[in-house]
Amino acid sequence: MDEESQKVVQLFTRADGAYVFARWGRPIVPVVFGVDDASLAVFKGAIEAVVSLASHHMAETDPELGVNLMIFFCEDWDELPEVPNLDQLVPDLVPLVAKLKQADANQYRIFRFDEAGAIRAAFVFLRMDEHLASVAADTLALSQAVQTILLWSDTAFQDQPPLALVEGNAVLRPEIADVIRAAYDPVMPVSAQDASHALRLAARIRPVS
Repeated sequence: MDEESQKVVQLFTRADGAYVFARWGRPIVPVVFGVDDASLAVFKGAIEAVVSLASHHMAETDPELGVNLMIFFCEDWDELPEVPNLDQLVPDLVPLVAKLKQADANQYRIFRFDEAGAIRAAFVFLRMDEHLASVAADTLALSQAVQTILLWSDTAFQDQPPLALVEGNAVLRPEIADVIRAAYDPVMPVSAQDASHALRLAARIRPVS
């Protein structure tokens, strides 16, 4: 396996060594809680941009769930159990909050999958600590949109984030954009649990010589 293929493998290989890939199998219907109208527009714009990059689709409503990408902003994790009906969408919400507090986390993502293994819903929780509060809204929005368009490894962006600064503006790293495009190629599966899938992705990223 060459270096480029190995890099793709690592993007979907979890800390426990398992290769797990999934993409959305239905149009994305986002909603953002806890932000003002200006920030809401920024987030929806970022989601639309990444969905367009993937040649995927958005919709006004999900026939099963109504909305399927929910982004929650809070100042403190203890606010989450107070959100009406959230405990019905996120089982074991109270233990999860305790876990996030103990880890001093500022973000967390949960994915739900359909029978084919494709993403059917995602929940994003963002606690606006000093670090996140210092991040520009468009940068934060683009980062979250990228991290929810695919089921990346839990270690995918530990060493290098998906965004890079170009002349002071946050942009998606080209190699990550290429992976997203390849992942949504119609001939590719919506989910995979074998690293050979990464070889197929890498083959679609390489330019034809």
